[in-house]
Amino acid sequence: MSGSARIPNILVIGTGDTKSEELLFMADVIGKAGGLPVMIDVSVLGDPPYMSDYSRLDIAASAGTTIEAIIDSGDENSAMALMAKGTAALVERLHAAGEVDGLIVLGGSMGTDLALDAAAALPLGVPKFIISTIAYSHLLPPERIAPDLMMILWAGGLYGLNPICRAVLSQACGAVVGAAKASIRPGGERPLIGMTSLGSSCLKYMKILKPELEKRGYDVAVFHATGMGGRAYEAIAGQKGFAAVFDLCLQEVTNHHNGSVVTSGPDRMENAGRAGIPQIVAPGAVDMVDLQAWQTLPPHFADRPYHAHNRLIGSVTTSPEGRREVARVVAAKLASASSPVALILPSRGVQEWDQDGEPLHEPEALEAFLDEMRKVVPATVEFEEVGAHINAPEFSARALEIFDRWVASGVVPRGRP
Repeated sequence: MSGSARIPNILVIGTGDTKSEELLFMADVIGKAGGLPVMIDVSVLGDPPYMSDYSRLDIAASAGTTIEAIIDSGDENSAMALMAKGTAALVERLHAAGEVDGLIVLGGSMGTDLALDAAAALPLGVPKFIISTIAYSHLLPPERIAPDLMMILWAGGLYGLNPICRAVLSQACGAVVGAAKASIRPGGERPLIGMTSLGSSCLKYMKILKPELEKRGYDVAVFHATGMGGRAYEAIAGQKGFAAVFDLCLQEVTNHHNGSVVTSGPDRMENAGRAGIPQIVAPGAVDMVDLQAWQTLPPHFADRPYHAHNRLIGSVTTSPEGRREVARVVAAKLASASSPVALILPSRGVQEWDQDGEPLHEPEALEAFLDEMRKVVPATVEFEEVGAHINAPEFSARALEIFDRWVASGVVPRGRP
């Protein structure tokens, strides 16, 4: 709808049989803010005391079943899973018909479970907002969170309206209408390159690669690989949103393997290969596990070198054997790719703090990773070792050489001025 003066359609989703007061309040706020509320009822057991635009019967039909079958499916978990399936299908269909400019969902844990599926049915750039009693909770798997999802805690609103609840709901409704009016959808004439990295104090290659790729006629999106950044990268890759990727920071793979909450989910490093997107890969920061700096280190990491990046996040290094394990995990993910893959192995180090004199310098552990990686790299992967640190210009130059060769051979589409 960007650039249009028409009233944006905002899907308002919730269980109208139990939360009609809240949902009608939201519809009123959306209307006064300049949006058109489209009411979608995801109740299971009863109808709301208002006429919804899409009823629970419509949701059941979108799931390929009936509301009676959903009620008899077993328990509340199975019933809501079927309603989530139907809601996502309906949202996707409405978007394809050009009838969705934004989405807002209200719910507790049950409603949030459904809301995540509904939001994931919409592409990047369509505003999506969840009002939830478990907003920002570690109960939410990162792989289920849409890359541009907005959330707000449903403070004091579990049962009925009150001044706190009205304040939260009105903020959320105003936000989604404003976003729908102002949203600029992604797109452009230049092919998009996805790149993973950390802050420039740890990994610096994007300072060289981004301007060079832009000179070649590409747009470049750099994703901060601290859990949700990698999730956004994977979601867009899964939608075939990149012409090629420079997946040069694999720390989230190490994090997930070691049980850190700073995770992008189990499918990190898999969606680009599954979508047929050419990949240039390197093990940036693969030696580190990120942890909450405000918590005590887990006992099994207590004797490992540690670097506090700020008051939120700190990093420990993995042991030599732990690095060999991660090398095997990386190799397995590369082997599953259906697209061309090049792996660049920088033998002098994989992040800023692993160099001589820095707090995470462990040359024997680095060599363990390099040795294992050389042994397990799949035969289907183009493999190049660079006698330089990942932050050295030589590394970036090698990555660009591979990319330019792929462009010349047609593996990657040519850029546009």
